[in-house]
Amino acid sequence: MFGQLLSSLADGLLLGFVYGLAAMGLSLIWGVMTVINLAHGPVIALGMFTAYLLFTQAGVNPYLALFAVAALGLGLGLVIYGVAVHRVIDAPHLSTLLATFAVNMIIIGVGTAVFTTSPHNIDYSLGSLALGPITVPFTRVVAAFAALAATALLYLFLYFTRPGKAIRAVANNRMAAELMGISSTTMLALSFGLGTLLACVAGGLIATFFPFTILSGGPYELKSFVICVLGGLGNPLGALLGGLLLGGLEGLVPAFMPVSWVPVVEFGLFVLVLLLRPQGLLGAR
Repeated sequence: MFGQLLSSLADGLLLGFVYGLAAMGLSLIWGVMTVINLAHGPVIALGMFTAYLLFTQAGVNPYLALFAVAALGLGLGLVIYGVAVHRVIDAPHLSTLLATFAVNMIIIGVGTAVFTTSPHNIDYSLGSLALGPITVPFTRVVAAFAALAATALLYLFLYFTRPGKAIRAVANNRMAAELMGISSTTMLALSFGLGTLLACVAGGLIATFFPFTILSGGPYELKSFVICVLGGLGNPLGALLGGLLLGGLEGLVPAFMPVSWVPVVEFGLFVLVLLLRPQGLLGAR
């Protein structure tokens, strides 16, 4: 029993890294441009289907396919920003919510027509990893390391490259950044592209261990909101911590109560954090 509990907790924590990666995209977009991206869920689903098609149609290893998934995510984010978000970036928040919700419905509508709502899955296994009483699927371990690598690359990009520093400058004070010669439009588009890239990569990783449809991104979008609140909205690294907390909860809760209670506990925690510490665990007061 104790070994099973440890295995469930380890499995949940490994999954939490991927949840954190998905939420990181949502958090980055909010932190830079204060836009809540309601197209986040369908974008995650597109990452799933891109990895699936490359694996089934071209025989590409699903982890190598992540590079193509990332490129698609970046390009898609730039297009969504240019077409739907840029025109309303300075409008009230309701305008950006409606714009990204419209993108959400377009992706779901086209995706349903192309892929239907039948479940798909990537039939790929790496066996299991056993460490004492703990046994977890090795795909979870690889996905966790991939999520950590993506997080590290994002951190290095934002803090040690010129475009990354420009993005942070625009996030801090857009007008001052423009006075320093930084194109805020370019940096905002790049930020949206990076946020979409992270969501797509997370989707590609999730597809290696769960069946999915074009509607599967919805639950992960809701989890991303919970994670962002836990870690601090606008804090990408806080999203990783929030993902670990949520993944740990998902691993532990089924050991003590029916699995149907997992969403109740998650959203109960969501409300509790909003009431007691609305800035999140790593957010500024």
